[in-house]
Amino acid sequence: MSNPINMQLDARTVEILSGITTATLTTLLLKKGLRNVWLRGTRPLRPGQPRLVGRVFTLRFVPAREDLATPESWSSPISTRAAIEDMPAGCIAVVDAMGVTDAGIFGDILCARMAKRDVAALVTDGVVRDVAGVLGTGLPVWCSGAAAPPSVAGLTFVAWQQPIGCGGVAVFPGDVVVVDDDGAVLIPAALLEEILALAPEQERLEAWIMGEVEKGASLPGLYPPNAENKARYLAETAKDRA
Repeated sequence: MSNPINMQLDARTVEILSGITTATLTTLLLKKGLRNVWLRGTRPLRPGQPRLVGRVFTLRFVPAREDLATPESWSSPISTRAAIEDMPAGCIAVVDAMGVTDAGIFGDILCARMAKRDVAALVTDGVVRDVAGVLGTGLPVWCSGAAAPPSVAGLTFVAWQQPIGCGGVAVFPGDVVVVDDDGAVLIPAALLEEILALAPEQERLEAWIMGEVEKGASLPGLYPPNAENKARYLAETAKDRA
C-alpha cells in the first residue's frame, strides 16, 4: 500500500511553517475559501509540545466487525503494525478513528516503534492507550484522550495511505499538517506554496498589531488595519520585509 508521493518536506517549508501558528493558518486558508481544515478532537496529549510540520501519512479504521476486529488481526498483512513499517521518517501519521473514544488505537509499543522510525507525530480524532508509556516514548501525540481497551474493541483497521476523514476533515496522502497547542490544521498539497508565500507576512502583521494594542491602541481601524494603519505598518516593517 505504499504511495509514491515524496513524503519529505524541504527545509525551507519546515522552517517557515514551524514559525506559523495553526490559528494564523486557519485564517489564511479561510481567505482561500477553506473553512474546514482544523481536525476536531486533536488535542496535544502533552501540552507545550513544539509546533511540528509534516507530510500526512494516513491510516483508516472502520467500525468493529466481530469476524475482523480480533487480536489475531494484529498479525494480518493489513494491520497497524504493517502500516507503521511503511511510515517514512518525518511524516505525521493522521489516523481516522471515526471519533471513537472508548478504544485506544495505539499504545506504548506501537508508539515506541513509530518514534524509532523517526515519525514526527501521531494525530488522531480517536484516543490512545497506555498513556504513561506513550508519553515515555517521546512520540508527540495529538488525540482526544485515553481509553484502556484496545482498538479491536471498537474498530477495524482497513487501510493506509488512502483518503480519510479525520476530525471531520478530508485528508489525502501528501497533504501537509501543522500541529501545536491549538490542535492540528491541514494544508492541502495544492495550496502549500501559496500558504508559504502568505504566512510569514500574516504573522508579521499580527505581531505589529499586537504591539500597537500593547501600546494602548483601540481595535477599530487597527484589526484589521485601515488604509492609514496599513501604510504605517508597511513603513515601520519595511526593513523586516526587505
